Amino acid sequence: MATTKDIHEAVEAELKFDPLVDDADIHVVNISGDVALNGTVPSYPQYLAAAAAAHRVRGVKDVHNHLQVVLPDADCRDDAMLTTAANNALTLNVTVPDGVEAIAQDGNLTLTGTVKYGRQREAAELAVAGLTGVRNIRDDIEVSNDADPADVTLLVQNALDRNALIADDSDVTVNTSGNTVTLSGHVRTRAEHDAVVGAAWMAGGVFKVRNDLNVTG
Repeated sequence: MATTKDIHEAVEAELKFDPLVDDADIHVVNISGDVALNGTVPSYPQYLAAAAAAHRVRGVKDVHNHLQVVLPDADCRDDAMLTTAANNALTLNVTVPDGVEAIAQDGNLTLTGTVKYGRQREAAELAVAGLTGVRNIRDDIEVSNDADPADVTLLVQNALDRNALIADDSDVTVNTSGNTVTLSGHVRTRAEHDAVVGAAWMAGGVFKVRNDLNVTG
């Protein structure tokens, strides 16, 4: 198992390696695989990319993204301009249902509306994440119905069957409460892990997926 020092150095190396991240003002803290990213980045896409880079490192259990987005003066937009740009982006995205709207305040976007799938909620965030002037996104979009436990379990099991390295060698438990799905147990590979988490998000009514899976390798 990777040591605390190994993980810390690997996360720093991954941040430096990623061409979408300026790591100059990022400080990494690691405690037993729980990684915190502190400091600043110059754009919201870099905020997201830095967390994704840290997640890729072997031995990282969770990433706490405390980075602040400090925009260059040239990238700042007034509230009206950013609100218009965000709503245009939502309207032009075919994955985002009608009725989802955005409003900006000091570079912070708030998304509201109602969707059926968590993936649609995610699509709305992605539609506006790359806009110039965005500092942060608050997603207040609601999911219209509770998730169906039987539906979620079937989707997850089918995904595991398709991606399992060895048949019946992974043990995944699915618990559904309201709009939240909790995945626990173990899988053999990262591909199995990603397939199971992705399948849980596909079910109608899923608002949040709690990922307690272990990758055994």
